[in-house]
Amino acid sequence: MTDDADDKKHSAVSENALASRFPTAYTILFILIILVAALTWIIPAGQYDRAMNEEVGREVAVPGTYQMVDSNPQGFVDIMLAPTTGFYDPNSYIANAIDVALFVLFLGGFLGVMNATGAIDTGIRSAMRHLEGHEIWMIPILMTLFAVGGTTYGMAEETLAFYAILIPVMMAAGYDSITGVAIILIGAGIGVLGSTINPFATVIASNAADIPFTDGIVLRFILLIGGLLICSAYVMHYAKRVKADPSRSVVAKQRKAQRRFFLGDREEGVHDATLNKTQIVALVIFALVFVVMIWGVSSQDWWMARMGALFMGAAIVIGIIARLGEKKLTGSFVDGARDLLGVALVVGLARGIVVIMDQGMIADTILHSAEMSLSGLPEVGFINLMFWIEVGMSFFVPSSSGLAVLSMPILAPLADFANVGRDLVVTAYQSANGLVNLINPTFAVVVGGLAIGRISYDRWIAFIWPLLLILTVFITAAISVATLI
Repeated sequence: MTDDADDKKHSAVSENALASRFPTAYTILFILIILVAALTWIIPAGQYDRAMNEEVGREVAVPGTYQMVDSNPQGFVDIMLAPTTGFYDPNSYIANAIDVALFVLFLGGFLGVMNATGAIDTGIRSAMRHLEGHEIWMIPILMTLFAVGGTTYGMAEETLAFYAILIPVMMAAGYDSITGVAIILIGAGIGVLGSTINPFATVIASNAADIPFTDGIVLRFILLIGGLLICSAYVMHYAKRVKADPSRSVVAKQRKAQRRFFLGDREEGVHDATLNKTQIVALVIFALVFVVMIWGVSSQDWWMARMGALFMGAAIVIGIIARLGEKKLTGSFVDGARDLLGVALVVGLARGIVVIMDQGMIADTILHSAEMSLSGLPEVGFINLMFWIEVGMSFFVPSSSGLAVLSMPILAPLADFANVGRDLVVTAYQSANGLVNLINPTFAVVVGGLAIGRISYDRWIAFIWPLLLILTVFITAAISVATLI
């Protein structure tokens, strides 16, 4: 064996050993709960007075009312209760997680029934036959569609429905699971980062900042279009590289296991599949379900309960049309739900971090420190520090609406003293939150999507960190120039 072969073998062994030692999403989140609990023993407790804001529809902090309060450090019992409380905490300014977790289980059941019909597997092979040679163009087209969802109505948890469908398509096209995850997570994420009319980010933040949500919309369109071009080019370049040389995939060591899970025994290039009439009807219903879901969320104020009911009802209809029988229908639904049980549990763990921070009453203290650090800065320094403050806060409060309600009433008025438009503060907030939520381990959409894709968190970071640097430079340059104009 040559020296080069020895080096490659040693490198492969080392990478496998490193991957096996890297903790799972569950461990990472539980460690973060412990770390935040430790901070409640160090950071002084404090609170702002709060008043109802009719425009936002929630209570918001009142500037100038911060005061120290008795500390409430979080101990062992609080840590153990945090994941459970995270599912249904009635006092949080962030939406409860139980409905998201149940939606994930209903989604898994729906996919289990679809898989039992064989329609998805056969449909993937048929699609690859028709797209052969042009698969790469699916990437920018699909990323644009997800970005539209992100910029208009804050598409986030809803994307969990698409991972199990798109990842097998990308793998059958010769790419890898990272490519499928990136199309969805980065596509919707860049839409949220460049939110234009997103009611859960731009509108709530603008109302809390006491400005029209259309203020600053030109800059947000620049961030949206420029960011989408950057991200599409990055994912396409990676996908081409992986297809030309699969060993260059960041998940190359898991390739065989992932192919067995997502594609079974089928090999790339095998397209000898024909859909029967029942499978065609199942796929039509399958597509209509997602159309109805998007319509319901974007125009009818649907949330997870109605979406879950939609997927459960569709599973029953498809099972009856495919003549699966009662036992196979219910068995397939339960098996599919079981496959996504880990994702549902992650939702509660991620919310547990916010629960600890709220109960320890350190969120307002962190916000007050940010308020003090922004005082007296010049325009460009002010808006860039604002961006980085929102980056830091986003790790603790991943919810775009939750972060807007928490931070905008306090931080937006400071822009008046720095001679900076409040719309720039809103843009800095939403771009920071959107950027962080591409990798945020406390964001259920990130850890959930990675769990569905069978991708460890360290492999995702290995893939995305150069893109994060590019986007950070792009965002800071954009808001700096806008401040000087």
